[in-house]
Amino acid sequence: MNEPSKRRNSAERYEAIDVSDFVYAATGARVRRLTMPDGTHWFPAVDVCKELGHTNSRKALADHVPEEQREILETVTGGYGLSVPAGREWRRDLQVISLQGLVLLVNACTKPACAPFKQWVAEVIETVQREGSYTLDEAEVQPPGPGAPVAYAMPEQVAEAIVRLEAHNLRLDEELADGQRTSIALQKETLATQREMLVTQRETLATQQATLAVQQATLAVHQAMVRALERIADRFDTLVLERRAPEVLLGERPTTEAVLADWRQRLSVTQDVWAVAVVIAPVLVEKGELRLPLESIASRTGLSAHRVNKCLRLLRKHACIRSRGGAEDGAPVYVLHRG
Repeated sequence: MNEPSKRRNSAERYEAIDVSDFVYAATGARVRRLTMPDGTHWFPAVDVCKELGHTNSRKALADHVPEEQREILETVTGGYGLSVPAGREWRRDLQVISLQGLVLLVNACTKPACAPFKQWVAEVIETVQREGSYTLDEAEVQPPGPGAPVAYAMPEQVAEAIVRLEAHNLRLDEELADGQRTSIALQKETLATQREMLVTQRETLATQQATLAVQQATLAVHQAMVRALERIADRFDTLVLERRAPEVLLGERPTTEAVLADWRQRLSVTQDVWAVAVVIAPVLVEKGELRLPLESIASRTGLSAHRVNKCLRLLRKHACIRSRGGAEDGAPVYVLHRG
């Protein structure tokens, strides 16, 4: 037979069962397929093993598929002068198996979904052994027109397996869709909750800011009240002193003798204290305050600065004088404690 006749006969040869349906019935999935010009089909071994549950594809091929039913993709395509197809992760070193190798892997699979297909394969073998051949029933309605392919009815076991697998996939699709809808609803609820939390946080921040403003205003009021109370206390001290010094209200100034006499009654005056009193009393009466450094008083009394300081503390303790801060040069300032 010449070459044109071979090509014409190859083109006119049709498969009794669509190979896609055949593979789907065997594996429960639509795996990648490479069809050669002579009508042979090759399938990526990794795809078939994955769908059939073989975790170790190398071991599965070594155990169940003979070498003549498995090849490297570059070897298969090179035999027909074809190049490796582009895309979909087709690689030159990709290991592929024939349709017979696929059937052998299915027969070695333990997945329940493969049981109907394996039963049909067993039926085919039994029929061929008993009758010498196996024939598919022709479809009742043939497609019209010359050259139209002949349609055949699919074996009942394979058809039922395909229907069950399709129903199973539909259920999985529905469950996936339900899960996605539930997930979207949860995401919407989470987003709404986050928005509510953001609004609450903003309201809390505004409340905190308002509270801070109130606290600042309250602090300012308190500070103003403290300053006012300090002024009132100063004025009260002044009034008390004026009340204790009626001679001042009458326009009379106390004399040095009167001051010294008053101090002698207030405390037991020692010689040191009396020496200090004699020096500071005229100054307090005349100037109203004492701004002499301790050293200056010490030089006038012949006492040490330390002793002068003790005498002044004793006069303060017995309400003879009182302190009124310090001078610019650091010397203490004293005034009469009138009462």
